[in-house]
Amino acid sequence: MSRLSLPRAALKPRYDVIVVGSGYGGGVTASRLSRAGKRVAVIERGREIPTGSFPQKFSDLRHEFRVTGKNFRSGPEQAIYDVRLGRDMHVLVACGLGGGSLVNAGVSLVPDRRVFTDHVWPGQIAQDGLLEEGYRRAEAWLRPMADPRAREMTKFKVLEKAGRSMGAEPVASRIAVTFEDTVNPAGIAQAACTRCGDCCAGCNVGAKNTVALTYLPDAVRHGADVFTGLKAETVRKGADGMWRVALRATASEAGAPDDVTLEAPVVVLAAGTLGSTEILLRSRAAGLPLSDKVGHRFSANGDIIAFGYGAKTPVNAVGVGHPAKVDGLEIGASVSGQIEFRDAETLSNQLNVQEGALPSAFASVLPVMFVPNGRLLGALQSLISGVYKGPFASLQTFFAVSHDSASGRFSLEDNALSLAWENAKDEPVYARLDAILSKLVAESGGAYVKNPLAGTVMGHQPATAHPLGGCGMGRDRTNGVVDHKCRVFNGAAGAGDTDVHDGLYVIDGAVIPRSLGVNPLLTITALSERAMLHFARDHGLSYTTAPAASAAA
Repeated sequence: MSRLSLPRAALKPRYDVIVVGSGYGGGVTASRLSRAGKRVAVIERGREIPTGSFPQKFSDLRHEFRVTGKNFRSGPEQAIYDVRLGRDMHVLVACGLGGGSLVNAGVSLVPDRRVFTDHVWPGQIAQDGLLEEGYRRAEAWLRPMADPRAREMTKFKVLEKAGRSMGAEPVASRIAVTFEDTVNPAGIAQAACTRCGDCCAGCNVGAKNTVALTYLPDAVRHGADVFTGLKAETVRKGADGMWRVALRATASEAGAPDDVTLEAPVVVLAAGTLGSTEILLRSRAAGLPLSDKVGHRFSANGDIIAFGYGAKTPVNAVGVGHPAKVDGLEIGASVSGQIEFRDAETLSNQLNVQEGALPSAFASVLPVMFVPNGRLLGALQSLISGVYKGPFASLQTFFAVSHDSASGRFSLEDNALSLAWENAKDEPVYARLDAILSKLVAESGGAYVKNPLAGTVMGHQPATAHPLGGCGMGRDRTNGVVDHKCRVFNGAAGAGDTDVHDGLYVIDGAVIPRSLGVNPLLTITALSERAMLHFARDHGLSYTTAPAASAAA
């Protein structure tokens, strides 16, 4: 597949639509509006990473972390992993063309219907039927499915045995991965999953249905211009009614300026929960009138990543990469199975626990990660025998999601995004998750390790890879930042509570005003498809979502 991004010299000063960000929200928007005949520019702060170029060794991986704290910053700005260390909570997001789809596990689930009847949502979300259509369209393009051989994977079997002892039966997880050679709806040829376990470091096979292999190439096929290495700082509206987006280069390019301003009648912020919220906070500081709720209702989606150490049997939950580092060893996708703990009475008590796999690039450093927890002997044994044969062959990895109170709040401190969530570690969800995971690990004969890096710079704060909110939907500007169509409320004096800024949208996980209780990628995509349906109706546009006719080289 040819590269999607263009050199910065190809930038035009004006477009019909500027899309800031290239994850699920940005990809959907760019595809649909390009198909509707709009001249679209997609702006991504990270770089394009072709299939086969994701890190497979720790020597490569260690350059792919950008770590930011209150008083320090390390790593390149275009690193794939963007780690924000906070006083109350840590957040991990992705950076690259395709956004979080590049390094997530691809788990694609629909939330409990009670999530959308919560009063925090505008009523139209549950009432107009377009969210259901959004899910249908999202599934048609991301094509989630369960691995037909999921139950054969060792890590699934270990979870199954432990779960059954607790009266819980695992199911195969629906994931955005293809398990046979195919041509996807964007016309891109994709190879079948090799079950190498490296999904969360980037799929070098090309089997994961990322935005970079689906919506973005479709947008380019229909005329969109895609640019990388540019970060949006602010958006403002001129007297002529045009929106102007101030951009700063995150990577130098010969002959190209470091600061650029583009203009368009429509701007869609799709830079993710952290990115879109920061842009609006900066823009408000520069004079753009917005709702007072900007930055409010941040949710960690009840997230936890935890480990079980010392299981009695091999688990095989460390990836082998592609090409495989170990012949004949199948790990499965990053997530093959899950246990769903339902509660018909109390939605917030529901849990979803998934068995996971760490990418092969982490293999050599795993023993060192577990040294701080007093497991020096096992770590040294694995340094000698390798993580595929020593104690780390029995390492369990868990990805779990549930519900929290969405009480986090973003602000700007010293011109940088800051997250405050007093007593976040005391959210009830973490005690529930700890209890369930401790039991599952104990049933496998291991010891529960909530955070192997506790006591280091990570401290004891909770961490999330599924940040939501900050620009939450609301009925009006007194309780939200955008309306149900993802249009940004106008906070100017004299404006009505439901008045919006014509042409300014937020379409990504930032608009979700509460936890979902499941991995959010499918819902973000569905809400984005829904927003495009409303956009087309409001602007007299039409487009088809039919698959492309043929495979792209």
